[in-house]
Amino acid sequence: MTNLTKSRKVEEGKQVAERLNGYAAVIGCWALVGAYFTTGQIIPGLV
Repeated sequence: MTNLTKSRKVEEGKQVAERLNGYAAVIGCWALVGAYFTTGQIIPGLV
């Protein structure tokens, strides 16, 4: 029973890496929205 109640400690380096990955994903989404609004295409230059 004590095994189920223990919380696992996540390494700090992994938390930093996941947070940076999330920030990069958000920036990519905003770049996609910006490209669509300025050019009308999702990937400018690609037919």
